[in-house]
Amino acid sequence: MPRRYTVFTIAALLTLVADQLTKLWARGLPYGRPVPFLGSFWQWELSFNPGSAFGLFNNMASAKYFLSIIGIVACIAILFMLRRTRDDQAWGAAAYGLIFAGALGNVIDRILFGKVTDFVLWQVSFYRHPQFNVADAALVAGIIILVLDIGKKKEART
Repeated sequence: MPRRYTVFTIAALLTLVADQLTKLWARGLPYGRPVPFLGSFWQWELSFNPGSAFGLFNNMASAKYFLSIIGIVACIAILFMLRRTRDDQAWGAAAYGLIFAGALGNVIDRILFGKVTDFVLWQVSFYRHPQFNVADAALVAGIIILVLDIGKKKEART
């Protein structure tokens, strides 16, 4: 198996397992009541998101279906992009694995529960960041890695 597929598979599987196990654990938390983890900055607080990031599509009746289709299409697109990745682009393959697993992890929640399980809460003074989960963190990390990797390639060409 080409190296890019191995790296992608490992990143995707580890992320998807971590996401689903932590969501399973989080569903046992008290709903809407923060549980301190690292003081008042990092807490666990169970919430369910019927829409997407930052409350988008929360009031849309068909959000579950719409967002699930978008997530599945994104996963398929990532597989096509992975095929175009060279074997020496391990960072890119890992980033695609994180994004794929993040999208799939939230699609699984939408299909099984009709909403996404969120539980990580960051709060500093008056600012309260919207709750998120491992899948969300993996999506963001994967995108950051891709952006940094693309920037590195552009620097190498100039």
